[in-house]
Amino acid sequence: MIIVGDIGNTETKICIINSKNKIIRRIIIDTKKINSSLLKKSTSSLNIQNYLIKKFLICSVVPKAYDKIKIFFNKIYKIRCYELKNLNLKKLIKIKVNYKQIGSDRLANAISVSNYKDNFIILDFGTATTFDVLIKNTYHGGVIAPGVKLSLNTLIDKATQIPSINLKKTKKVIGLNTISAVRAGFFWGYKGLIDNIIKLIKKETKLSFKIIITGGFSNLFKNSIKTKVLLNKDITINGLIKATTLIK
Repeated sequence: MIIVGDIGNTETKICIINSKNKIIRRIIIDTKKINSSLLKKSTSSLNIQNYLIKKFLICSVVPKAYDKIKIFFNKIYKIRCYELKNLNLKKLIKIKVNYKQIGSDRLANAISVSNYKDNFIILDFGTATTFDVLIKNTYHGGVIAPGVKLSLNTLIDKATQIPSINLKKTKKVIGLNTISAVRAGFFWGYKGLIDNIIKLIKKETKLSFKIIITGGFSNLFKNSIKTKVLLNKDITINGLIKATTLIK
């Protein structure tokens, strides 16, 4: 049994994985609120004491949250935590970009499909909207665009006459009121951004790709963009599971 965790800017996922590499327990907590009391309350539902667990692999883009989790799990559960980028990832994937500047969540996404013969673009709707390019077994970098939710929250915060809005798929481009206009702008705007970036990646590499989408707004766009896509909400966790074989 192992534990894996994905510490993102917005939320943190912690999962217990069984011997068949299946998620059997999962919690999601607010990254910004992480402290020892929240971790104690949240992890109680994992029933960690009922399992023989000695290692915890994490991908993190928030160093302070990682440090708090590392200290907590070592003190309370006597479990040692490892950060993905501190492992010898060359055994799983080739990396052609500056290693220090890649988010470990993006590396986990790439590792999850690194043993396949196909080329992949992994589109992750997180705090940022990221496109990661994997050609065969080599990570070739990608694209970082503003996140959908981050952009929407910024607009609502800065424009006093725009209310809180839940984004939805819309058939019409022209909105008849503020809410429908914002929904149209975000839906059609991001659809265009996604289609264009995928098109340009294919043009630049002269290759075809399988597209995997994940993250918060992936459901909104999975049937809307031009390219056929595969939805995988657990791709980051799956990459971490694969990488646990590197822990000695």
